[in-house]
Amino acid sequence: MGETPATTGPTGAPRAAGEIRAASGPGRWIVLTTVLGSGMAMLDSTVINVALPRIGQDLGTDLAALQWTVNAYMLTLAGLILLGGALGDRYGRRRVFVVGVIWFALASLVCALAPNAAVLIAARAFQGIGGALLTPGSLALIQASFHPDDRARAVGLWSGFGGVGAAIGPFVGGWLVDGPGWRWVFLLNLPVAVLCVPVALRHVPESRDPRAHGRFDVLGAVLGAVSLALVTYALIEAPGQGASPLVIGAAVGGVVLGTAFVQVERRRPDPMVPPAIFRSRLFTVVNLVTFCVYAALGGFFFLSAIQLQVVAGYSALGAGTALLPTTVLMLFFSAASGELGHRIGPRIPLTAGPLLAAAGMLLMLRVGPGSASVTGYASEVLPAVVVLGLGLVTLVAPLTATVLAAVDTGQAGLASGINNAAARAAGLIAVAALPLLAGMGPEAYRDAEEFAATFRRAMPMCAGLLVAGAVLAFCTVRRPAPAAVPAAPPAAGPGRGADGARGGAAGRAPGPADTADAEPCRPECTVHCGVVAPPLEPSRRPPAG
Repeated sequence: MGETPATTGPTGAPRAAGEIRAASGPGRWIVLTTVLGSGMAMLDSTVINVALPRIGQDLGTDLAALQWTVNAYMLTLAGLILLGGALGDRYGRRRVFVVGVIWFALASLVCALAPNAAVLIAARAFQGIGGALLTPGSLALIQASFHPDDRARAVGLWSGFGGVGAAIGPFVGGWLVDGPGWRWVFLLNLPVAVLCVPVALRHVPESRDPRAHGRFDVLGAVLGAVSLALVTYALIEAPGQGASPLVIGAAVGGVVLGTAFVQVERRRPDPMVPPAIFRSRLFTVVNLVTFCVYAALGGFFFLSAIQLQVVAGYSALGAGTALLPTTVLMLFFSAASGELGHRIGPRIPLTAGPLLAAAGMLLMLRVGPGSASVTGYASEVLPAVVVLGLGLVTLVAPLTATVLAAVDTGQAGLASGINNAAARAAGLIAVAALPLLAGMGPEAYRDAEEFAATFRRAMPMCAGLLVAGAVLAFCTVRRPAPAAVPAAPPAAGPGRGADGARGGAAGRAPGPADTADAEPCRPECTVHCGVVAPPLEPSRRPPAG
């Protein structure tokens, strides 16, 4: 199967990677531990927005610190998620997954105990590192552990339970914030990790990829992450410091390092992000659409959670519950949307979906001081989140399918990982830039009138990003022709996708095994709530040897 044999379990029973059935006891344990692990990272990505006003009040922080509380996590996660998959391939997927869970839990403990904003932000950055190890590792474990006939079913269970977790996350987070306090949002990860790690060590077989060789693209990962960090710093600090030398220097440095990142990836024999994959025009365009969509979503959920609490008067629980219809709609209808997109092609869904979502964001402009009542919610908040949810239902599944169809089958994991990282980077930049563009002062979230005024300026900007994505999709996206799916040359080393996927088998050109499918690769994660980033997809490359 191209994987090293699994170690035997503590009871002496062999647990061979690639042979476990989904309906078996070991199969259920594997699904449980991967859902628990990836669920921690997913929940922290969505729940934190609901907790921000209370964090700001408790720690006495300004708006910039709240932006960093979100972005420190997104920065390290987006910058290192591709490298995390490569580490699992080389050193063992279970090992790296377990390290990621433990790392994430310890960082969560520091977040919960943080005495000030600086410690919280640093701990959030370390949380992102743990997330970059465990998020791709959870999917890679499923792909490596299950029998080929059961992998799609196992991935479906993983994505379905993950979707449920994403849907209930803001509700649980709001309940914790209103009850024992925001610190319990982070403490909740500890018992999850205590359950997850022993189950992984006992029931999950170890696996690695013998084809993983060469040097890790650490330089590329560092350049990408530091470039994002400098640009983010400039955008967040500009409202308070103005055009100071430090802000200008950070902005220029970020652009320079971003350019250096592109040059390094072009010249390395084993790049983290192989430039050849962007030879597919469709892949490039859909990632640009992804950037527009998830920049808008990142800004929307960051600002709306504060708007509902500071301006409309919702509790944290009320704010989390108010936004719930968006994720519930995605949970129930994403699979049907994916099938529709497969039949009619991606152009209409990728055009209509962003336009619907833009309309939902504009409807949020009606949310104000009277929206916390039952009548106010039904007439002002609910229509906005339902229309937004319908837009995301229309959009996200076809977007994922188009990303996969734009490259050869052996590069599915790589393409999905790049798309996922692009979406997270987009959200990161939006959270940093929108308060600056909307004119939010450092203390805006403490003043309902001031925040409401800036919110009214920010929502059209988010809607404009979605409209730009829709126009780009309408003008450029066409149904990919299966016989003409372009194949980028395979990387020679461990520069691979989020689940460890590389382009084809190392050291050879793509051949019939990569391109003989009757139709483009289709998503296996059909049930999801991709409000933070599109779902990761497993590798589809043929086994070695």
